[in-house]
Amino acid sequence: MTEQNARLGILLMIATTFVFALQDGISRHLAGEYNVLMVVMIRYWFFAAFVITVAARSQGGLRAAARTEQPLLQTTRGVLLALEVCVMVLAFTLLGLVESHAVFTCYPLLVAALSGPILGEKVGWRRWTAIGVGFLGVLIILQPGFRVFEPAALIALASAFMFALYGLLTRYAARKDSAATSFFWTGTVGAVVMTVIGIWFWEPMTPRDWGWMAVLCVTGALGHWLLIKAYAVAEASVVQPFAYFQLVFASALGFVVFDETLETNVAIGAALVVAAGLFTLWRARVKAQAS
Repeated sequence: MTEQNARLGILLMIATTFVFALQDGISRHLAGEYNVLMVVMIRYWFFAAFVITVAARSQGGLRAAARTEQPLLQTTRGVLLALEVCVMVLAFTLLGLVESHAVFTCYPLLVAALSGPILGEKVGWRRWTAIGVGFLGVLIILQPGFRVFEPAALIALASAFMFALYGLLTRYAARKDSAATSFFWTGTVGAVVMTVIGIWFWEPMTPRDWGWMAVLCVTGALGHWLLIKAYAVAEASVVQPFAYFQLVFASALGFVVFDETLETNVAIGAALVVAAGLFTLWRARVKAQAS
């Protein structure tokens, strides 16, 4: 990998986080006005159309993308991610973008902690220390016992846990299936599940909010396209640390658009979580290079 490719991959990842942050802001607005399940359902319709289009244009077409030896695993992944999106969008409406993302940033630490029992990977004492520091940061954000505890924070934490589990299942699926196959199943299964659930919660939308919904769908497809390009030109270990920019961009949206505030405990806790996450990613890269 050349230095130019690494720089391009980093720029693409930062662009990805900016687009996903916009998506989160629009999701918060729409879910504040309409049922969360309906909003996520429509978002998944467009996402599924994008996934099918990408698969149809790839080598082997739709049949190759859909072929898998582990349909149950792929279905579980798709269902889990769809439900995780619902939980996270609900957290945006109850807790706000700033605190939701501050809690959610612990998901790489959850991946590291669960990679042992689920994938059989060895987690050394350095990474366990980082995981402990990260969860100390989460406790500082939540402040249990020091103030009126915000139960909505547990919704964001549940979303982080679900996303971490989804990430681990994706890595497990990668032992037999290509990334294109996992991507296809993620979009199509999620669309089916959300349609079965969300269609019962349909509400009429104003023309203006249909416009926002269109932007939401476009940002979702664009964000995934940028993410695919980022991983295509640079190694995941190089670009992954820059995924934390989503916390910065989403928080900025929370401040400017939704008049949210940054509490001192949230800033300190988020800083600890991000630092621990970056260390964990660095240790994983060192271990991969050594092997």
